[in-house]
Amino acid sequence: MEQIYGALGISPEVEKFGEEILKGLRERFSEIDAVAEYNQGKVIGAMQKERVNADCFAGSTGYGYNDMGRDTLESVYASCFHTEAALVRPQITCGTHALTIALSANLLPGDELYSPAGKPYDTLEKVIGIRDAAPCSLTEYGVIYKQTDLLPDGTFDYAAIEKEINEKTKLVTIQRSKGYQMRPTFSVAQIGELIRFVKTIKPDVICMVDNCYGEFVETIEPSDVGADMIVGSLIKNPGGGLAPIGGYICGKQEYIDRCAYRLSAPGLGQEVGASLDLMRGLYQGFFLAPSVVSGALKGAVFAANIYEKLGFRVIPNGAEPRHDIIQAVELGSAAAMEAFCRGIQAAAPVDSYVTPVPYAMPGYSCDVIMAAGAFIQGSSIELSADGPIREPYAVYFQGGLTWYHAKFGILMSLQKLYEAGLVKL
Repeated sequence: MEQIYGALGISPEVEKFGEEILKGLRERFSEIDAVAEYNQGKVIGAMQKERVNADCFAGSTGYGYNDMGRDTLESVYASCFHTEAALVRPQITCGTHALTIALSANLLPGDELYSPAGKPYDTLEKVIGIRDAAPCSLTEYGVIYKQTDLLPDGTFDYAAIEKEINEKTKLVTIQRSKGYQMRPTFSVAQIGELIRFVKTIKPDVICMVDNCYGEFVETIEPSDVGADMIVGSLIKNPGGGLAPIGGYICGKQEYIDRCAYRLSAPGLGQEVGASLDLMRGLYQGFFLAPSVVSGALKGAVFAANIYEKLGFRVIPNGAEPRHDIIQAVELGSAAAMEAFCRGIQAAAPVDSYVTPVPYAMPGYSCDVIMAAGAFIQGSSIELSADGPIREPYAVYFQGGLTWYHAKFGILMSLQKLYEAGLVKL
């Protein structure tokens, strides 16, 4: 291995350091494999139950009427995630778009949107209307927004939540993953506990979970513990690296119907929406997703143990359970962030020669550095790292279609920090 890693630019010192870390991770990796095997069974069971066949891979054009493959895929998602219905479409461009559809479809003027998990992900700030006066935001349409910040230990402030929920609270949004925050990701059990608490206060409130980065990390999903809707992107976990675009919303039929009307038009709903020639990739990606997620999780655990050993703050730490594929590493400076991201980019199969630099990205309030040499642009299930150039100068590492690529990327990130004199081995 030293020979091939040397040819790829990894020094013997870095390769040796990584191998020493790996010696203590075999048991953790076996646990990840067991979860992947369970989730693979769930996916196969759903595909068999919904009678997926070769005709499902044929695409449709134009209006997309009677698209059997599209409709069956939605049944597969609903079956796998144990929901009444699902909307799974290539017309949904990203996770932010899917969340926007779910929110705008189920909130009316005068309704209150409430986040008990603090500030939402950066790109949702303009969607809601809490940063700048963005046209077409929820607040522009008369939706009220409130939030309760998390307690210092990253848990829910139940006393404050109980006081905030009122007769106008229509929808509670729960972001499972940390986003660009140095806080713990919520487990499915924690989310279930919060939903049960909220429903005791207001039984008819809609509980929506932003499930991005969390699919197939555990053996259950938020829809198994009371979530009325779960929302995500197909170029993250459930697309398995093969979905070229798309998003999903799974949940109760009445809420999914409204989402379909918002995506297309009232009266049309799920009846329209051509799948073009994308269906094979969407099915096969979903089939591969549990295995791909397991590789990404091994990479995240490896990264946590590498950088924790070097004295950096990491969330989660090297021993904690995993609830999403993201590994946050607090590097302390913009220079270290850039070096880390140069390593991730240099490890990519695509655009490895490119140097990532901080840049003003749409939807963000400050410059963001993003490293990703992906087959699918912006695919977060592929090896990538990114973060806003602001304190505490943390990078958020995720993905890796295979464990071996994730391992190489982490070693290369360490290599660049080592070469820059920012770490000592």
